[in-house]
Amino acid sequence: MSVRYYPLINKVITSLRLADRSVDAKWQQKKITENLFPRPFITIAREPGSGGKPIAKAVAKKLGFTFVDKQIINELASSTKKSSAVIKNIDEKSRSQVTDLIHNLFNVDYVDDLKYVTQMAKVLIAYAMKGHVVILGRGGNFITPMGTGLHVRITAPYDVRVQRAMEYEGYTKAQAKEVIAEVTRDRQAFIKQYLRHDSKKANSYDLTINTTHFTVDQVATIIVEVFCQKFSKFDRYKALISESLHR
Repeated sequence: MSVRYYPLINKVITSLRLADRSVDAKWQQKKITENLFPRPFITIAREPGSGGKPIAKAVAKKLGFTFVDKQIINELASSTKKSSAVIKNIDEKSRSQVTDLIHNLFNVDYVDDLKYVTQMAKVLIAYAMKGHVVILGRGGNFITPMGTGLHVRITAPYDVRVQRAMEYEGYTKAQAKEVIAEVTRDRQAFIKQYLRHDSKKANSYDLTINTTHFTVDQVATIIVEVFCQKFSKFDRYKALISESLHR
């Protein structure tokens, strides 16, 4: 992602944090975001084991959009001058001030948490501004504007997610439960600590889908249809949904 986006990103961040909540300020904010996000995008939050990643990939393929996941790690590694392995280790995880202080003193590879979150927000906003992308996780629905993107949450009952982790990842039942508990805890704490939101709140998303009785392709088709409905003013999306439904 080009650095030339950054002055615009700073403008967006400022516009999204307007302190004045008057009608005029809200209208001004709406116009700024519409102008800087001319092409819609999709964010997909997911519970571990719910199928969020393959679904996000399938949606991107159906719409001809770019699937954004590993790019975020690579962009952050470049901007913080750390290895991708280091960034991946702290991705979507919360941290305490004590942990941060200790690592800053003794770990040369450590990335300051506020620096990481700030750079991550800039990367996500840059992709959203570019548009025609499907962004996976990282609280994308809380960082980007609600009106210019489709924000989706993928979920499934706990037992279903455990069973899928065993089938597709080769875990034992105990391992599957441990991994799901750890990843869930990390992601929820990350959103709460840095973005000040509850990732489980239904009104934070346009659409929540329980994947228990649906295939990846079926869920992707539903998301594409809802996307085309939300952004129906773009004729090209109407054509895309018609094409995908008749495949």
